[in-house]
Formats: sequence, C-alpha cells, structure tokens
Amino acid sequence: MSEALNTRPGEESHFVHLTPQGVHSVRRWAMSITLGSFLFGFDTGIISGALLFIREDFGLNSFEQSSVVSVLLLGAVVGALTSGRIADRYRRRPLLAGLGVLFFLGIVAAALAGGYGVLMLGRVIMGLAVGGVSATVPTYLGEMAPAQVRGRVLSLNQLLISTGLLASYLVNWAFSGSENWRGMFWVGGVPSALLVLGCLWLPESPVWSLAHGRTDQARRTLDKVTEPGGTDLVVSRFGRTDREGEQRRKEPGSDSGKLRALLAPAVRPALLVGVILAALQQFSGINTILYYAPTIMGKAGLSASNAIFYSVFIGVINVAVTVVSLNLVDRLGRRPLLLFSLAAMAVSIALLGVAFAVGLPPVLMLVFMLLYIVGFGVGLGPVFWVLLGELFPPAQRAEGSSAGATVNWFSNFVVSLLFLPLISAIGEGPTFWIFAAICVLGVGFVARFVPRDAQPSRRRGGCGPAPAVARAGGVNERRGRAVRLRLCRYAGRPRSA
Repeated sequence: MSEALNTRPGEESHFVHLTPQGVHSVRRWAMSITLGSFLFGFDTGIISGALLFIREDFGLNSFEQSSVVSVLLLGAVVGALTSGRIADRYRRRPLLAGLGVLFFLGIVAAALAGGYGVLMLGRVIMGLAVGGVSATVPTYLGEMAPAQVRGRVLSLNQLLISTGLLASYLVNWAFSGSENWRGMFWVGGVPSALLVLGCLWLPESPVWSLAHGRTDQARRTLDKVTEPGGTDLVVSRFGRTDREGEQRRKEPGSDSGKLRALLAPAVRPALLVGVILAALQQFSGINTILYYAPTIMGKAGLSASNAIFYSVFIGVINVAVTVVSLNLVDRLGRRPLLLFSLAAMAVSIALLGVAFAVGLPPVLMLVFMLLYIVGFGVGLGPVFWVLLGELFPPAQRAEGSSAGATVNWFSNFVVSLLFLPLISAIGEGPTFWIFAAICVLGVGFVARFVPRDAQPSRRRGGCGPAPAVARAGGVNERRGRAVRLRLCRYAGRPRSA
C-alpha cells in the first residue's frame, strides 16, 4: 500500500508525443507490469477461502488463523520499505521479475506446507513480494505512462488489485467442493510465471535510464514509440528538470532528502492528515471483510462452499465500484467522497453487527457487507491514495507517501491479527460496532482536518478553499489562509487571491 499504492502522478509526464502504435505498445507494457498488481490482490485474497480448510487440517486456533493472514502484511511492510532503494539501484524491470519469482516461491511453500510453520514461511515470502509490488508497480507505470493516456494507465494498478481479489474468490469457490486449499494456492503460480516471462520483453523505464546516465538505452526505448523528434524532446525535458532539482537540493537549508523534513512546521499538517487517514483506512475494518468474508459468513451458519460463494459477490462489487470511483474522484471532490464513504461504512457495518447480535438471515448480512464495500470503494479506498500524492510538497512527496503507506500496511497487520481473537472474546456484533465507531470518528476527523479541495481551482487558477488542516488546534482564519498559501506554494500551484 508508500509510493506503494500511490497511483496519482505528482508531476507532468516526461513521456510525450507518442505515435498511435506507440500508445498501444505502452498499454501492452502496462498490462504486463500490472500483473504484479493482480498478484497483489490474488495473494492477499486467496487465504480467505483456504483458511476454512487449513484450520481443520492443521488444527489452528483463532490466533494462529489470524497470524496466517496477517503475517503476509508484516512481510509487506518490509517489502515496501526496501523495494524503493533496490529499484533505484538495480532498475525497475529486474526487480519486478525478481518479485514474480518471490511470488512463485511463496506459493510453492504454502501449497506444499505440511504444518503451521512452513505455511507461515510461505505467507511471509508472499508478503515480501506483495509489499515490493505495491511500491514498484506505481513507480514503473508512472515513468512509462505517456501524457495521452496517463490517467487510464495509472488506474490499472488499483483496478488489477481489485480484479486479483475477485479472481481469488472465484478460485476459492471452484475448489471449495473438493476442499482442496492447496490447489487454491497453486493457481497463483500461473500469473507469477507470466509476470516473470512478461518482464523479459518489457523495456527499462526511460526515466531510470536517463537518471543514471544511460541515454542511449533510453533513446532506444523512446524511438520505438515516439513521433520523430519526440525522443530529443523527452531527453531535453528530463535534463532540464534534473538540473532544476539539483539546484533546489543545493540551496542552503535544504534537507528534502531527510525524513525529519516531514516534521517541519509547514509539512506537519500534511503528515498528520496522511498518517491518520492511512490508519483510518484499515481500522475502519475493510480488510476484515475482504480477508475473512467466508469465515464471517460461516459463523452465520452457512456451509464453507456457500460462504465462499457469497464472498464472490463482494469481489464483484469491489471491482465494479473501483471502476465507478475512478470517474467520481475528480468530479465530486476528495473531501465529499470521504465524508459520504465513512458515513455509509459506519451505518452498514453497524447494521452488520446488529444482524449478528439478533440472528438475522445470512442474506441480510451479505447485503450489509456489500453496502459496506460500496461505501469504502467510492471514497476511503481510492481517495486515500489520491490525497497521499497531493498533500505533500514535491520535495517531501516520496518520504510522505512512504510514511503513509508504511502506517497503512502496519495498521492492516494489526487489525488482521486481532480480528478473530476479538470476535472470540466479545462476539461478532460488538466487534463490528467498534469498527462503526471508528468510522464515525473518521467523519469528524475528515470534516475538521482534510483539505476541502486538494486540486487547483479550475475557475480561478488557484488552490481552492482553505484546507481544513489549517484549523488544527484552533488556528484562526487568518492563520488558516497563511497555511493554505504555504501549502499551495510548496505544491507548486499558483496562489488564489
């Protein structure tokens, strides 16, 4: 989830003036790259159905079941934190191929596991790959995407994650009749192998090549897709931007490459919003639904096969709403979508808790889960990553996104680890009411602290209304306007009068 899952480009694309055939080539490259995103979704979702049969075969208690799910997320934290440095040093394409190999090794270990320990090892390896992909794919896509189709190319990352989750639910359903949880894992070996093979024909990122002085390599890639003269323009534009960045880094007092810059007074409000939204996205309970849907439905009295079948609907809705949200985020705005999303999630998951408390039919429980997924998918899910790419000044954008993504992965780990033990301790209804209460608190936080408009105003060319982050701690309107102008300046946007 870092540059991990950030699908919004912060700067104008260097990759310009492509021929029609070049655009098609880039789209094919993007589909190969986002096989990693598909595996991200598949490997995080496949455990939801497999766990129903693994717990019987290995005699797992509630804590061990939760650890099998959540240890992948702990591995993802490590993978996300380390992959950026590896990608910068050893290139994007070899790293992505290596992550495909990691995916395959993790799947083999899990599928052949004879006990709890080896299964945990396989899940850790998968987690390293998931975290690495979550950081590498958006970076690779952003550097390969031309201006003509950049938004659509970058949106493939999130769409393929949701598609991978849906595929995992379908595989779980297909194998549920035979209770073959090993077969569920083995299916993931196919896209893992395809990712490795796909990397054999992918070009290296021209941006990476230019940044490391390999101009001839970059030119060979660009010549395949750009119009005549386009390659020279890209190389010239990159050189100018690189010189400007180097000049800024040499300015007195500049410490943009250091994490402590995030704690500077001007950046601190953005860090506050980014980190708390990262935790809120997970503590609202979303992945308890995505990872444990069959387990939840099984507790409602359904058979394993029927519980997995019901979870397929969740995957379908998740994909459909992800497609819809891509068109809403720029039209309706970030803050309104977040407020609607959290309110809808609070109501639906509270009703899910009531359904368990009073013993309503499983169909109603499924309806409440689907409504919860719709609420998450139109707002908190995608908007968090958009805001994470917009809140921070350019000099701190990478560090800020990394901080937000790390908190997101760690929060995911904590919630997934504690979910089943919490249900065992207090029951399903109170557990879901806790998530509902967190969503309500989230509405208050968004209303008070999240910027009203993180995008420049189209009418006035300015930065829009004063962000609500300026009101933290009772800051008055005059100081709020000062913070707004400061954030606009750091974001490289023109100031509104």
